[in-house]
Parts: sequence; C-alpha cells; structure tokens
Amino acid sequence: MLELRSLELSLKAQAELLGLSRSSLYYHPLPPSPEEVAIKHRIDAIYTRWPFYGSRKITVVLNQEEIAVSRPTVQRYMREMCISGIAPGPNTSKPAPEHKIYPYLLRHISASYPNHVWGIDITYVRLRSGWMYLVAVLDWFSRFVVAWELDQTLELPFVLNAVDRALQQATPTIWNSDQGSHFTSPFYLDRLLAANVQISMDGRGRAVDNIFTERLWRSVKYEEVYINDYASPRDARCGLARYFRFYNFERPHQALGYQTPAQVYAVKDQAVLYSTLRKESTLQ
Repeated sequence: MLELRSLELSLKAQAELLGLSRSSLYYHPLPPSPEEVAIKHRIDAIYTRWPFYGSRKITVVLNQEEIAVSRPTVQRYMREMCISGIAPGPNTSKPAPEHKIYPYLLRHISASYPNHVWGIDITYVRLRSGWMYLVAVLDWFSRFVVAWELDQTLELPFVLNAVDRALQQATPTIWNSDQGSHFTSPFYLDRLLAANVQISMDGRGRAVDNIFTERLWRSVKYEEVYINDYASPRDARCGLARYFRFYNFERPHQALGYQTPAQVYAVKDQAVLYSTLRKESTLQ
C-alpha cells in the first residue's frame, strides 16, 4: 500500500502545474520604493512616445532630466516592465532555454480577413503607487481586442486566462507573439496546438513584428491610462474595461475607413454583444 507521503507532489511539481516559478512559493516581495515607481513610470512614458528607444537612449533622457539612474538599472526595469525598443540589443526578450521557438510566419503575409492573424503581447500599466501588467489578444485585420487580462504579477496564469477567453470566441489561422518566456511556455503552446493554430514568433528583439499591438498600447496609454491616474487595481480594471468597450465598439479608426473594430470584425455578432454590454453598464 502506498504511503500518503509518496502521493504528495514536490514544490517544483506543484509550481509547474500552476504555471508559477518555484521561487514565488517562497518569496514575499517588498513593495517598490517611490523612487522605483517614479522611474518606471517615466520609462513607460518615454518608451510609449518613442518605442524605437532602447535602454541606452532612455538612460540618456532620464539623466538629462536629472534622474540619476544607470543603464543596467534601466535595462533591469525594462525587463521587469516587459518592454524593449523596436531595434534593441540581442538579449532583451529571452525564452526559457528549454522552450521551443517557432518561426515568424508573417514576413510576406498581411492579415486579410477577421481571425486571420491574432497577436498577443504584455505591457506595463502604471498606478499611482505601483503598477500592473496588461495582456491583450488583438485581431490584426480589424484591430478588435478579442480578450484581455490585468494582473499585479507577471506569472503565467493571467496570460493563459486571456488565451482561454480568446479561444472561446473564435480561432485564428495564425497566432503571433514575441519570444518571451510566457509565449514559449509549454502550457501556452499546448493551448494553441490543441486549437490547430499556426504559431508565429517575432524575430528576437523585433517589436516592429508585432506593430499592431504596439499601436494598441499607445492608444490605451494616451487615451486612458495616463489621463486617469489609477489609485488602485480596482480603478485600473474598471477604467480599462470601460476603455476597451469604447475602443472596440465606438472608436472609429482611420485605417479602417473610419469604421470601428467591431464593425470590421463581425458586424452582426458584435452588434448583439454591444447591446448586451450597454445593458450591463446601465446595471452597474
């Protein structure tokens, strides 16, 4: 007869099943200092305005603004914020060594119809006294945000939740991401393979390969995040939920002939969804 002890999972196995790093089971992080928060917020603003700036130029700008910070610190903060310049050095976005890398499939292909190409990415969202992380799945043809999630950590589950929600709506032909460890994780890749999706990954350090999502982040930050100064995670969730409803269903895009993403994505289905969202908003 097996002893109960033999059936217990090791901490390493538990962490792998949960999609967490083993160290997170032990580590209780200290809150960031006001100085770190301020520097990260400024890095975010600089990068959003000039996404082609790498750590070297961002460090120069900060120093010119009399913010005393070294380039290694800026590089570390940028890694923690999940950002890199459009043409950075070779080691800004690393997959885990054991993770599989897929080729970039979109070098000579443009998104031609809804659900042809989806892109996924993570960005930093500032709070008054800290920050959160936002992941979104974007239909490249219509610019429709299919799913999004917000979390206070960079652990894998919030990315998987966004993937699951997106795949409940539809299935794209091609799914593109960068080569970060979230998007090379077997737990992430297995979901896409089970859905028979063609997996595409940007060339290492090439944010330009995911340019539609980079443009989405610019809109989100200039039109929502920067002007609302979220005091809490709840404020951020409510504000972003409101913004993405506006972005998908009310905001016309010049590149779409001044139609909304919802009109281009799937007019009838999204019209029904829009009326449902409007009804829900009146009940809040």
